[in-house]
Amino acid sequence: MTEFVSPEAMADMIPSGVKLGLAPDGSGSCPAMIRLLIERGIRDLHIVCAPIGGMQVDMLIGAGAVSVLETSAVSLGETGGAPCFGRAIRNGEIRMLDATCPAVFAGLSAAEKGVPFMPIRGIIGSDVLKNHPNWKVTTNPFDESEKIVVVSAIQPDITLIHAPEADLFGNVRLGRRREVMLLAHASKKTFVTVERISETSLLDDEKLAAGVLPAMYVSAVAEYRNAAWPTGLYAEYELDAQEVETYARAARTPEGFQAYITGTRSAA
Repeated sequence: MTEFVSPEAMADMIPSGVKLGLAPDGSGSCPAMIRLLIERGIRDLHIVCAPIGGMQVDMLIGAGAVSVLETSAVSLGETGGAPCFGRAIRNGEIRMLDATCPAVFAGLSAAEKGVPFMPIRGIIGSDVLKNHPNWKVTTNPFDESEKIVVVSAIQPDITLIHAPEADLFGNVRLGRRREVMLLAHASKKTFVTVERISETSLLDDEKLAAGVLPAMYVSAVAEYRNAAWPTGLYAEYELDAQEVETYARAARTPEGFQAYITGTRSAA
């Protein structure tokens, strides 16, 4: 049964040391919750991106909260590279499990389906395999002349996403964001912050139901307006490019990052 909590209570439900699934910027990212986690001193996270990370991932890295990062990229989009991520890689401060988008999706799909692995093509001979002892090159059982890669299941302990709307039953409207739906299906628990809570079931509308994450996949919901700022939220509000640029400039140094985090204004 879905639990309805405050944003602060939800942050307290995410302990250090977990494998945390995060959505891409603009597709369910929740920088406001990330700031709450940083304020609470969260540490030793294994971050799983679906399939790429952005500002919220960079913020956690800058705060020293990440030990392992599993992603195909970390970027601030048109603003450029993610400064804390780049610095951490150069300094060897995090363990990087470099992947491709199809490989991340394959691992999440395996977890979603409850199987130990998912086969993919396209990365045999690449350096990506060197950092993944849990990915194996094997023979196609239906064609012994072909080699394939099997990607082990990726199952986050908790996924954190922001969505436009939930209902009183715990169903959540995700719309066309299938990567976020997959992430929720693959995770042991899914925590969702939303702009608003509807009193009528989101599954009642035949036209919208296909884009709704059923309550059986949702562990907790917190109403938290503007929580996707400044990265934006589909069908609600746009990316605040100026604020992301302000962050990028500040985060070029550890001191600048710390000043930004401690002095961040709230979204209006």
